[in-house]
Amino acid sequence: MDWMENGGLFLRSKNSTFGFGFYTALDAQSYLLVIIHLKSAKVVWTANRGLLISDSDKFLFEKNGDVYLQRGDGVAWSAGTKGQRVTSMELMDSGNMVLHGDSGRILWQSFSYPTDTLLPGQEFVEGMRLKSFPNKNTLTNYLEIKSGDLVLYAGYITPQIYWSLANESRKTNSSVKGKVHYASLLSNSWNFYDQNRVLLWQFIFSDNSDPYVMWALKLGADGAIAFYNLEKGRSVALEATKIPQDSCSIPEPCGRYYVCYFDNWCQCPNQLNTQFGCKPPVASSCNGSKISAELFYVGEKLDYFALAFVTPFFKSNLNACKEACLGNCSCIVLFFENSTGSCFLFDQLGSLTRSQEGSSGYILYMKVSMGEQNSASGRNVGKEALLIAIIVIATIVAIVGLIYVGIWYRRRGEKYLVFQQQNPEEDDFWDSIPGMPARYSFSDLYKATKNFSVKVGQGGFGSVYLGALPDGTQLAVKKLEGIGQGKKEFRAEVSIIGSVHHVHLVKLKGFCAEGAHRLLVYEFMEKGSLDKWIFKNAEQSSFLEWNARYNIAVGMAKGLAYLHEECEVKIVHCDIKPQNVLLDDNFTAKVSDFGLAKLMNHEDSLVYTTVRGTRGYLAPEWITNNPISEKSDVYSYGVVLLEIIGGRKNYDSTEISEKSHFPSYSFKMLEEGRLREIIDPKLDINANDVRVVTAIKVALWCIQEEMQLRPPMTKVVQMLEGLCDVPDPPISSQSASRSMSTFIKWNSKECSSSGPVDDTSDAFLSDVRLSGPR
Repeated sequence: MDWMENGGLFLRSKNSTFGFGFYTALDAQSYLLVIIHLKSAKVVWTANRGLLISDSDKFLFEKNGDVYLQRGDGVAWSAGTKGQRVTSMELMDSGNMVLHGDSGRILWQSFSYPTDTLLPGQEFVEGMRLKSFPNKNTLTNYLEIKSGDLVLYAGYITPQIYWSLANESRKTNSSVKGKVHYASLLSNSWNFYDQNRVLLWQFIFSDNSDPYVMWALKLGADGAIAFYNLEKGRSVALEATKIPQDSCSIPEPCGRYYVCYFDNWCQCPNQLNTQFGCKPPVASSCNGSKISAELFYVGEKLDYFALAFVTPFFKSNLNACKEACLGNCSCIVLFFENSTGSCFLFDQLGSLTRSQEGSSGYILYMKVSMGEQNSASGRNVGKEALLIAIIVIATIVAIVGLIYVGIWYRRRGEKYLVFQQQNPEEDDFWDSIPGMPARYSFSDLYKATKNFSVKVGQGGFGSVYLGALPDGTQLAVKKLEGIGQGKKEFRAEVSIIGSVHHVHLVKLKGFCAEGAHRLLVYEFMEKGSLDKWIFKNAEQSSFLEWNARYNIAVGMAKGLAYLHEECEVKIVHCDIKPQNVLLDDNFTAKVSDFGLAKLMNHEDSLVYTTVRGTRGYLAPEWITNNPISEKSDVYSYGVVLLEIIGGRKNYDSTEISEKSHFPSYSFKMLEEGRLREIIDPKLDINANDVRVVTAIKVALWCIQEEMQLRPPMTKVVQMLEGLCDVPDPPISSQSASRSMSTFIKWNSKECSSSGPVDDTSDAFLSDVRLSGPR
């Protein structure tokens, strides 16, 4: 605790690139002893990862040369240098912690004992290993040089390899042969050498070859190796290149027994899901229990990451493979390949994958516990009763099915005639749309989505399914599940999105209008919708750093500015919310879902329309049945921007009454100068950072109750990009009357920070009221 004012650090490198000291763990009362890169706040080495210490424990450097971390009466970590006459310790500018002996001799160095990170100049030699933090299933993954090859393996009871340098197709200098003895980061490449320091291979992980950039290699809890540019500071981001590149090739991208496909989708095999809810009672008889076990058929055309790195148990037929697993107490799963007769047995199982195109894949059986052994006669009687019941039920179902099919065909024929009469009118409508996107048949989309089997979202008028074209291009297919108003929204979305093109608007690749079928085909957004990334209780939620959030906010603003001012007609989206902002691989924001959009002439300032949108994001004029304008979108944008800043929803009933309505609370905190209370507590940023203050002020300008006081989206973009100063937004009607001279003339063309207000301008009203319910 003596070092809390220094952030817990008690030793720094000469150029203050790295620091050594105590780092707060998840529990604020527990600590780790770490080496940390100060500019990026990335921990690069940890002493006591598995044994946290409290604020009463100490780091000791004793006269006998012993350097260790004391935990109560025990030792959490030790350099093992007792009796070696250590004279000094030094944190090098390279990030290496060194213990010196007489004459500067190195007795111990952290570079020789890496944890999960490698730095430039650090030699990773045979005998060392990187160890990841455990994932949610407590699985730890390792990187190690074994038998002249660099491998990644899952730390199951029996380790399972999932990547090797020998099988890596992206390495260069492949004409050289030899065994890997050590590896080292050099500029933008990871180099591999033999025992004589001859370069064998190179792995280029970035196009940035600046020799002054400090890179870091980290083995993450997911089992993938990632590369970081530490010079980017706290905005440090992952390089696109990672090892392995396919996210389904790591041990547990999904839960155990789930199938990973399309890079990031997880699905439980039907057999396991139906029988056990994907939580099978896995049986192992090695513990001496007398439970009976059976082999349960899971499925076929499956694959598993470890199969490429192990030899078959033997080659024979499926029955022999099943007998081998039943006779092996540690076997819990078997994989069998029909084409080769290869039998593989495993004692633990991670996530599965689909077989590759053109491959028959593997058949999978799992050993499951069936409880105490029942008598054979009892089983036979039960099976006979079950068989009779199945036959009776099947007969009844078949009769009912035949009747239903007959009625369905008759009605279908009648509907077909109706559709035939409607089709000419439909075709005339679609032919009238300029620049119409591709038109797909229903059968094409049925195949592309595999019978609409993978649902990835739900909209107001239908569901969204994952699909793929024959060339592998991924699609998001929106299937409207209604007629009448749904048909109207469908036409609106095709007409509007088909005619606009912008980097921050989702791209409509095509549509289907065939009989009763109405489908929209979009580009697939890999990262899903914004709500999954900013709300702490959102499903599949992940954490977004401030720079990514700010770029998303700017991208949204640019997309809306394009709709409002740059299209042939003014387009008011009418339903801006995080669920309608999609993110691509690079977290580029794209506004989507134009089913509720309203078209206006650029000469029109207001228009009456029926209420549309989502509660919580609706501007006050919607609620009071007043005319709306593009400023109604500005209000919704302001609410979303606040949610991005705060990492919470605009209304949260679980918060205390003062905090439950986030917009009102934000105005209060701005008035009291407590901006940190508005910001997501998980964000490690300064509340006085220029961009943070700008974002908060812009958001509060956007959610003014009087629409004339809200800035147009073009001004929002300029303010967020630093082209305009942002004055303090009015907090209440009283403060508004005192600060009228500093209001922005939103309708002016110039980008000025402030100026006197023209009393004749219609850009301002005489009073300003706090937005939101009071």
